[in-house]
Amino acid sequence: MDTFEVTRLYADTNRHSHFERLLIPLHSAGSIGFVSEAEEVESIIFRKVLPEYDYDFHQAPAKQYIILLDGEIEIETSQGEKRNFMPGDIILVEDTTGKGHRTKNLLPAIRKSVFVTLK
Repeated sequence: MDTFEVTRLYADTNRHSHFERLLIPLHSAGSIGFVSEAEEVESIIFRKVLPEYDYDFHQAPAKQYIILLDGEIEIETSQGEKRNFMPGDIILVEDTTGKGHRTKNLLPAIRKSVFVTLK
């Protein structure tokens, strides 16, 4: 079985944020390739941020996928773990409670991303 990799960012019962590697199962759909099970979504948001974007610790406003289209970002958990994300990376942000995370641009350019809010 094939999979699709996503990085999950979530808060634990002690309110700390953590990263987790998720492998979303895919199944054969014949000539169109491999697909996952459908997930219900609430909305889709297209976003651009300025090069100097450096957003201090905050919680996600909703459970959502963030799909990076270009640029590079660094996300830091409440316990200081940092990970860099590149174009094409997908992050499932679920830390809607707790101490949150910090996000900053790593390149001096406007960055584009897509937010898919889940139900």
